[in-house]
Amino acid sequence: MKLSSVYQDSKIGAPSYSDAGKVAQAYVRMVPDRMLWGTDWPHSGITILPDYDALFDILVEWAKDGKTRQRIVTENAENLYGFSKS
Repeated sequence: MKLSSVYQDSKIGAPSYSDAGKVAQAYVRMVPDRMLWGTDWPHSGITILPDYDALFDILVEWAKDGKTRQRIVTENAENLYGFSKS
């Protein structure tokens, strides 16, 4: 599952997107080895681009453990797509 597009799915909105964050945190807790991080670039259909730094800060809230974040941002994609290990 790709963790992305919180800025499109949230009714509360920036900066916390807390309504969508609850769902994301549950996924991260249950299956961190199945999560991928994405930005949804090039953001078709929206007029105001998201703040990437703020989105990554939100990921830090969703996955507080650094090892879990490393899996979500890098290792899970390496495994899924067969990329060489970083």
